[in-house]
Amino acid sequence: MPSSPLPSTLHILPSSDPPYKLLQTHPSLALLSKCKSIKHFKQIHSHIIKTGLHNTHFALSKIVEFCAINPFGSLPYALLIFNSIEQPNQIIYNTIIRSYSLSLSPSLAINFYIRMLYSGVEPNNYTFPFVFKSCAKVRGTHEGKQVHGHVLKLGLESDVFVHTSIVNMYAHNDELGYARLVFDKSPHRDAVSFTALLTGYTSRGLLDDARKLFDEIPARDVVSWNAMIAGFAQSGQLEEALGFFREMQREKVKPDESTLVTVLSACAQLGSLELGNWIRCLIEENGLGSRLRIVNSLIDMYSKCGDLDTAWNLFEGLHQKDLISWNVMIGGYTHMSHYREALALFREMQQYSNHEPNDVTFLSILPACAQLGALDLGKWIHAYIDKNFENFANNLLWTSLINMYAKCGNIEAAQDVFRNMNPKSLASCNAMISGLAMHGQAHRALELFMKMDNYGLSPDDISFVGVLSACSHAGFVDLGRHYFNSMIHDYKFSPKLQHYGCMVDLLGRAGLFDEAEAMVNSMEMRPDAAIWGSLLGACRVNGNVKLGEYAAGHLIQLEPKNPGAYVLLSNIYAGAGRWDDVAKIRTTLNDVGMKKVPGCTSIEVDSVVHEFLVSDKTHPQSKDIYKMLDEIDGLLEMAGHVPDTSEVLYDVDEEWKEGILCEHSERLAIAFGLISTKPGTTLRIVKNLRVCGNCHSATKLISKIFKREIIARDRTRFHHFKDGSCSCMDYW
Repeated sequence: MPSSPLPSTLHILPSSDPPYKLLQTHPSLALLSKCKSIKHFKQIHSHIIKTGLHNTHFALSKIVEFCAINPFGSLPYALLIFNSIEQPNQIIYNTIIRSYSLSLSPSLAINFYIRMLYSGVEPNNYTFPFVFKSCAKVRGTHEGKQVHGHVLKLGLESDVFVHTSIVNMYAHNDELGYARLVFDKSPHRDAVSFTALLTGYTSRGLLDDARKLFDEIPARDVVSWNAMIAGFAQSGQLEEALGFFREMQREKVKPDESTLVTVLSACAQLGSLELGNWIRCLIEENGLGSRLRIVNSLIDMYSKCGDLDTAWNLFEGLHQKDLISWNVMIGGYTHMSHYREALALFREMQQYSNHEPNDVTFLSILPACAQLGALDLGKWIHAYIDKNFENFANNLLWTSLINMYAKCGNIEAAQDVFRNMNPKSLASCNAMISGLAMHGQAHRALELFMKMDNYGLSPDDISFVGVLSACSHAGFVDLGRHYFNSMIHDYKFSPKLQHYGCMVDLLGRAGLFDEAEAMVNSMEMRPDAAIWGSLLGACRVNGNVKLGEYAAGHLIQLEPKNPGAYVLLSNIYAGAGRWDDVAKIRTTLNDVGMKKVPGCTSIEVDSVVHEFLVSDKTHPQSKDIYKMLDEIDGLLEMAGHVPDTSEVLYDVDEEWKEGILCEHSERLAIAFGLISTKPGTTLRIVKNLRVCGNCHSATKLISKIFKREIIARDRTRFHHFKDGSCSCMDYW
């Protein structure tokens, strides 16, 4: 912002510079138009000084213009020249003001305007548009009003460019009343001033006012249409944005690059592939298919609409990719849960491109690290941010780091990031509460929830999902009831499906089936698959056959092609010894061609993520892995471990059942970790399904036998195995 107040009056000095028409064709000045580097410019500048041209304001204005405005120039060098000029004229001042208005320090443009006034140089209609632009950028409403007063004193309010810049300044500074007043008083209400005010309305979400103004425009150009389409898109009214685009097409207004980028973004958010394909045809018809910004938008649209092949073909077809190209393709893979591909592309970007990752890159990569358990890469990203983004204030990124550390099994590192955040955001608190809940640290999760008020934060409905999840993982039935009721009565939140899911899971696991069933029946919305799945899972844990059949029936009705319900019901029947019913379910699955989702476990070793399936023999070190499995089995037997084969298919012999259990994906991942890391190294594994009871009891013993901490993430929570016990206390 300005370091000194604007003078209340203007002291105008007449210009004494004579015209320099003969200088316009001087060879030394003509060289400036061909200059392509600051080094070359300095040579030209030296020649100008030798010829004495630097004593003329005309030559000085050209030199300053090159340094301040030209992309091959240097604003600091322009300032050195400016400060050497005894009496800079109006043109030279305007050039410096213009340069600063376009820079990252627009407040300095206002400072130079003040300096111009105190020097006695008169501003003109070329000065004010750049000063007002700077006031808009820095939200300098007070300064803008003072400059507006200067315009009125000089009688320049009727200049169309000055008028439009005033409207734009007020509109950008949330002074829409002033903007409208200036607009209505002007006789020069052209398309530019209409659009300036229109953009002010749309950027504030005042779309009704914007629409009324839009209808007043006598000749609507593409810029005014773009303002309306962007306004609807930014406010989340995507269908309305696309409707405006169709109306624009009917009016036969040719879309430009900005139009198409906005509309493609709306298609991406809506998942409207059909409309996206039509817009791509429109792009090709208008000869815009080679524009990098548009191709990037197409990649984003196709990837978010699920057509990754087309997105990849467009990405690969780019001869020159910018950082946005890499970001949208990486983000597309993450959005569609293709996490391994996202990490692979990120590594390719590091190795083969000249682009440094930014916060957008990391916001796409960190969720992939979280899902795959790629802790080493997540740590590298954290170190990169600390080194390259000093005082970085992107709360979304810090929250993503908290989530990554928590989901990769390092809850202590997550807490360190959270502790160092200042100020803390609601999203970061929610991520930390959920992380602690996943790790079975319910008391700490609830303690953090109680501290939110100290941070000046009020919980939202997501906060209560974390709190109820913590109670569910720890079996805190009374506390769960308390927080559920408090959410409704004290905080006035209506329960959503996630809240009911946590409560049904909590009550069901505690064996309170009547209460759980009553809650399901009292829900204001129809129970979804997650609700019935929670109830069915609780029935499996507690062996409740009757309610299990009831829950499975509803789950199968909602998701007839999901084998999970059949498998859980089969396990309930197996636990009750009802083998005929187990056989019927197995026959049903075979008849309809459904297969159980295979267990898959990943482990990161030396920054590489390795994945294993049950009885997997595809790994290059498979021979050594199975040798270690044999060693583990022998040591487990010596320690008294007896495999629980009750849930394995009944029509194979006991020895084969034990073999299947020993080759579960988590057992293979642990064996690989043991042979690939130094003694004492913590092993972190991630499984896509719930860890089975047999592997849970075996892993407890493995942690004691090999003196290793093993941190396992399954579908719903973390298990910290150490010294023969688990953090879940066998309640999961």
